[in-house]
Amino acid sequence: MGSAMKLDSDTNYIVSGLERSGTSMMMQILHAGSIPTTFDSSRKSDQNNPKGYYELEGGKIISKLMKGSFPFEKYKGSFIKVTAYGLKYLPKGWYKIIYSERNIEEILDSMEKMADIKDEERDKTKKTFVKLNKMIKETITEREDIDVLFINYNEMLSDPKTQIKKIPEFLETSGVNLDSMIRAIDKKLYRQRKI
Repeated sequence: MGSAMKLDSDTNYIVSGLERSGTSMMMQILHAGSIPTTFDSSRKSDQNNPKGYYELEGGKIISKLMKGSFPFEKYKGSFIKVTAYGLKYLPKGWYKIIYSERNIEEILDSMEKMADIKDEERDKTKKTFVKLNKMIKETITEREDIDVLFINYNEMLSDPKTQIKKIPEFLETSGVNLDSMIRAIDKKLYRQRKI
């Protein structure tokens, strides 16, 4: 699913973040801006992500990363989605990562809604996710082969223009359709709002 715009063919591009932090929306935004993105239809859109998940292999990338068998070579020059935990297992290379962050209470609300359950150990879940997020952020900022842009989901929805302008700057590219990227943000889908 390429596009007219080209990214560096020696770089692996990744959209990441905790589950339910806005990673699918970020992939939609990039795709709308004619920035190369790669995904398949293995995971169908549903009420939780009506516009789709924009994933590869239904999110089974992490098990391949853990085994060291994910074919990064194949995806150079195009964004793929890898949830935060998978970033622990990135082999040496050269990466540009857009990392989505979101209010943790909203993430937990969204996860409960998606699973259709009430998390009886929500405080424990929250601590686990806060710890994971901190650990992954430290890992990716300390590595010399990773360049990272942190984008806040909540700020993206309240001030999309300012946030989206950071993306072509980070990618050191022009020819991005900013208007299309801004239009890709559907505020109606901003549920579990806390702030």
